[in-house]
Amino acid sequence: MTAARRARRRRWPRVVAAVLLGPLLVLGLVLGLALYLLYRSVAVEVDARLAGLHDRVAPKVYARPFVLRTGQALTSHELDERLDDLGYTRKDQAVAPGEFDVQPTEVRLVPRGGTAEGQVVRVVLSLDAAGRSGQVRSLESARGGKIAEVELEAPLLTAVAAGGRGRQRQLPLAQFPPAVVQAVLAIEDRRFYSHPGVDVIRTFGAVVTNLRGEKKYLVGGSTLTQQLVKNSFLTPEKTYTRKIREQMMSIVLERRLPKDQILELYLNDVYLGQRGSFSVHGVAEGAHLFFGKDISNVTLAEAATLAGIIQSPAAYSPTRHPAKARERRDVVLRAMMESGYITAAAGETALREELQTAPGSIDAEAPYFVDYVTQLVIEQVAMRASAKRVAVHTTLDLHLQRVAQDVVAKGVNEIEARFAKGGKLRGPLQAALVAVDPRTGDILAMVGGRSYQRSQYNRATTAKRQPGSTFKPFVFLAAFELALREGRTDLTPATVLSDEPAVFMVNGEEWAPRNYDGEHDGVITARRALARSRNLATIQMADLTGYQNIAALWRSVKPGFTARPYPSIALGVFEATPLDMAEAYTLFPNLGEVRPLRAVSRIEVDDGVAPLPEMGHPRHVAQPGPTFLVTNMMRSVINEGTGAAARAAGFALDAAGKSGTTNDLRDAWFVGFTPELLTVVWVGLDDNTPVGLTGSQAALPIWTAFMKRALSGHRSQAFTVPEGVTFVEIDKDTGGRAGPFCGHLLSEAFLAGTEPQTLCYTHLGLPGGTLTQMPELMQVPVGQLPPAPPVP
Repeated sequence: MTAARRARRRRWPRVVAAVLLGPLLVLGLVLGLALYLLYRSVAVEVDARLAGLHDRVAPKVYARPFVLRTGQALTSHELDERLDDLGYTRKDQAVAPGEFDVQPTEVRLVPRGGTAEGQVVRVVLSLDAAGRSGQVRSLESARGGKIAEVELEAPLLTAVAAGGRGRQRQLPLAQFPPAVVQAVLAIEDRRFYSHPGVDVIRTFGAVVTNLRGEKKYLVGGSTLTQQLVKNSFLTPEKTYTRKIREQMMSIVLERRLPKDQILELYLNDVYLGQRGSFSVHGVAEGAHLFFGKDISNVTLAEAATLAGIIQSPAAYSPTRHPAKARERRDVVLRAMMESGYITAAAGETALREELQTAPGSIDAEAPYFVDYVTQLVIEQVAMRASAKRVAVHTTLDLHLQRVAQDVVAKGVNEIEARFAKGGKLRGPLQAALVAVDPRTGDILAMVGGRSYQRSQYNRATTAKRQPGSTFKPFVFLAAFELALREGRTDLTPATVLSDEPAVFMVNGEEWAPRNYDGEHDGVITARRALARSRNLATIQMADLTGYQNIAALWRSVKPGFTARPYPSIALGVFEATPLDMAEAYTLFPNLGEVRPLRAVSRIEVDDGVAPLPEMGHPRHVAQPGPTFLVTNMMRSVINEGTGAAARAAGFALDAAGKSGTTNDLRDAWFVGFTPELLTVVWVGLDDNTPVGLTGSQAALPIWTAFMKRALSGHRSQAFTVPEGVTFVEIDKDTGGRAGPFCGHLLSEAFLAGTEPQTLCYTHLGLPGGTLTQMPELMQVPVGQLPPAPPVP
């Protein structure tokens, strides 16, 4: 080979390099510039997303402060739950504020606020026959001896995530128990504190491990930072470009925030599945919804369960798939042992722990009420872009809410078990309950159905059904109002009515109403007609009053509602929701004044207070005297009428109420109240077919169970008697002034000047049947009493 040829060969690589170097440099510069521009673009997007995260507000919805009272019906388990609602931590011995300990017959707690702030309070519980605590026997302060009540903080119902259909409880990282943090890190990202956002070693190792099948579970390659970016910053589509953006955004995010802050965002935002119509975000919310606990009180096994859900919330839901959830929990526990977070002994103990979820835990969070509040205020006020902090303080009493949910669930189950065998039930029952403070209109409890998990339809606020006989008190109120205006004396609680078959012409067609039991009482007083819910006698009173007057009264009670002035109005043949009836009935304990119902007491936005949604103002729709007469008559419903089963069940407080049964037994109602608590219960079928039960059979047992527990420890309060009302002793069967031989006496209330002026004639020795055969002789004027028959 010549020297020239060798020289040419030596020059060839240099020529090729010279030719390629330029394009490669250009390509490198272009790629570098593209990566830089992409990085800048991603960085700008990350900064914008972070600003959105920092500015994002999750409105917190609170119940009213929890109050412990002497005599209150409360088991130690229920008190444990209430304290858990407040985020109190269970200890072996309560010392610091926010701690409590549980003994066999007492619970000791240290309130974080209120009149007993910082003091150890002993809650002494009495035991029932089964040896379980069932009532607060006494409250004792370490400083001041026995106290009547202790007001604690307002429990958080939920924090409504952006969009209104998510639920989360945001906490600083320091408030998450170490076991929860360690469980998440062990199963999701063990190298979290050492990688820059993307873990190449983890990704490669995950691929190899999964291919070799070295683990009994698939190992994920995404870091916590990548998961946070994927769930909070990006759209859900799966493409290669999206994956690249995810990795770059993760690297940028790690340069923008410290590791602890990224971990805090992740723990608060991680998706844990659906409960009803709500999406569950964050392990703190998950602890409440799955275990009914504050995150500070979860066990090691429960912490592992929460961490195990993250990979696949649908597959590892502890409520829907408990076996898979436990298997996944055990994987997490073993991962924690491998990582050195827990000892083998602690891990083995946790592995043996049964997986127990809180039954109906989402229902315990008042979801129907939260939906209602969300519709009222969250969309209008709390979701404003300018708000940094929003706290919605509601009127809900969480203790009464839990009682309401419990009695509705148990009551419907008992009704189905009792009547299903007889073939009376024609489908799965539904129920609704609304409890309010009639003095203020505050909604204290709301149950919109027997299970929110199965149905989010709120029957308490949305289901319009015929109120039936629960409307009858308004018929008598219209009558007594007319008597007061016109000075009539024939419209009183002692007015004698005919409970006999009758036919009415309505729009050219015959209408022949009957009593729900198909029987007739003949001659009956107005009081007894209401107590026994007699349709025909009530229609006669409506006829004497004027249907126009009754319709006008209802329009003033519920503006915007239409009730046609036909005879059927006396039987409640129009539509209303349980919430509507609750508001309407507030006029009775308030002597003629309707209290608009309210669910929100205060809205705090940033450092100020936002205006409340307009709920209306109290309306005077009837005079105190006539209103009291009807309330006094409704006391007979519970004492001896269609609601008498409440007394037989042990409800002893003075109360008034009315059962309701609609046409063909489609709906069952009971509305009843004391001066401090008014409760409406509806039971029926969603398809509006006949339920086949009366209000006394279906709704009254639920009402009674709720009132007994809600008012346990309360003293009976009398209804206020207004001026212009007098009491006269009458014969309760005939309505006449009591004579010397009347055996069934009643101190009846009358508007002054309308008292009966005749004495009862029935119990003076007249032949049997005279009362029905000679109604004109039923009473005789005072002073014209005939001679008494000889004593045999």
